[in-house]
Amino acid sequence: MTCTSSLKGGVLLVRLTGDLIGSPDTEQLIESVNQHLGESVTNCAVDLSEIRYINSSGIGVLVSLLTKFRSRGGEMVLINPADHPKKILALTKLNNIFAVASDEASALQQLTPAA
Repeated sequence: MTCTSSLKGGVLLVRLTGDLIGSPDTEQLIESVNQHLGESVTNCAVDLSEIRYINSSGIGVLVSLLTKFRSRGGEMVLINPADHPKKILALTKLNNIFAVASDEASALQQLTPAA
């Protein structure tokens, strides 16, 4: 799995590609998020459109990240989950827990407070 992150309008935007299956790949993701949390970022959008496969460890990482942001008064949105992640989220009923956006613009709109 590869992970890239950037800040866009005060929202942490994380793009993942490959398979989200746990260590050691997810360590990079968690380190990147923790670094930005230290910069007082409270909202995050995670692009899952390029994730081919996700297992229970990958789901655990997403839940952990969601908890980190919510405990700081923020939110996390998943962007356009590919077929397999979408099925796993539905199977585990986590599609009721995670906010999902169809694209980056929609996710940023959900996460950016109205002026």
